[in-house]
Amino acid sequence: YTNQAIEMAQLIEELVALAKEFRDQRNQGTALGLSEDEEAFYDALCTNNNAVDIMGDEKLAFIARELLSIVRQNATIDWHVRESVRANLRRLIKRTLRKYGYPPDFELAAVQFVIEQAEVILKSP
Repeated sequence: YTNQAIEMAQLIEELVALAKEFRDQRNQGTALGLSEDEEAFYDALCTNNNAVDIMGDEKLAFIARELLSIVRQNATIDWHVRESVRANLRRLIKRTLRKYGYPPDFELAAVQFVIEQAEVILKSP
């Protein structure tokens, strides 16, 4: 828009489509019965479209709940600083993903996204 490459009508259409996409994503988490924290892990797992196609929403939601439980049980006060605790969490996350058959092609990226979501979730009150 700032380069005047698209017209105002196109900009409004794009914004409306983006708003609908955000609403649909939010409704999907609610439909699966996920809490806000569980939804963050679910979104991290869904970055791999292959996993969504193979495993389905229900199984990914179950894994998200399991991951949240694991992170909460194993995160200490200074877990984001201590590499040994972070390494243990990564190991537990990988083990959980393999246990439920998460496709290995994006496993490392999923682990990283889950760790990033855990940092955000555990820093909030």
